[in-house]
Amino acid sequence: MKVLLVLTSHDQLGDTGMKTGFWLEEFAAPYYVFKDQGAQITLASPKGGLPPLDPKSDEADFQTDATRRFADDQDAQQLLANTVKLATINSDDYDAVFYPGGHGPLWDLSESADSKALIESQFNAGKPVGLVCHAVAALRHTAKSNGEPLVKGKRVTGFSNSEEDAVQLTDVVPFLVEDNLIANGGLYNKGDDWASYIEIDGNLITGQNPGSSEAVASAMLAQLKA
Repeated sequence: MKVLLVLTSHDQLGDTGMKTGFWLEEFAAPYYVFKDQGAQITLASPKGGLPPLDPKSDEADFQTDATRRFADDQDAQQLLANTVKLATINSDDYDAVFYPGGHGPLWDLSESADSKALIESQFNAGKPVGLVCHAVAALRHTAKSNGEPLVKGKRVTGFSNSEEDAVQLTDVVPFLVEDNLIANGGLYNKGDDWASYIEIDGNLITGQNPGSSEAVASAMLAQLKA
C-alpha cells in the first residue's frame, strides 16, 4: 500500500505579513493512520524540501496525540524535511493520495497544474482521493473526463465560510473554499464548526476542518482495504 501526501509550499498569508503553510494536525494525524497500517508513505510538495508549517498550528492549544508523537519522531521529521517535487510524481506509483490543509494550499495547490493532473489521474483510476480543510481548494480547477468540474454533482465538504469568518481571514484569503465548491457544482454540506465532519462520494473523500483529518484518512484506508 503506497500512499502519497501532498503538502503546500506557500508560506505567505496574503499581504498580512504573517506566515502560513500546512496545518500540523492535518498532516500528523493522517500520517500515523496510514503508517500504523503499514503503508509506504511518500511526501511531496510543489517546491520540494521542507514545506512551511503554519506557526499557529504548532501552538500549545492545537497539539494532539498525533502532533506530540510527531515531535518525538525523528524519522517522520526527516521525511518531512525532504519532500519530493510534485512535478516528479508518477500517479501510477500510488494507491491513494491525501492533501493536508492549512491556508497555504489556497495559493499554490489550488493553481498547480501538477496537482490538478495528479488528482484527476487518481480519481479517474478509482483510487481514494482525500483532502481536508483548506486543501479541498486543490479541487478548484480539476475536471472529469467530460470537462465538467470534478466536484459537480458530488457530495463534498471543506473549510466553511463560518469557520473562515471565525478566524477573521475572510477578507485575506484569495477565495472561500465553501463558495468555490458550490460555484463548481459541488453538493456542499457541513457539520458544526470545528467538529469532525466528512463527506464520502465514491472515491472522493473530503473533510471540513482540522478535526476531520483522521476521519478522512480512516475512510480512505477502509476503501484501500476493501
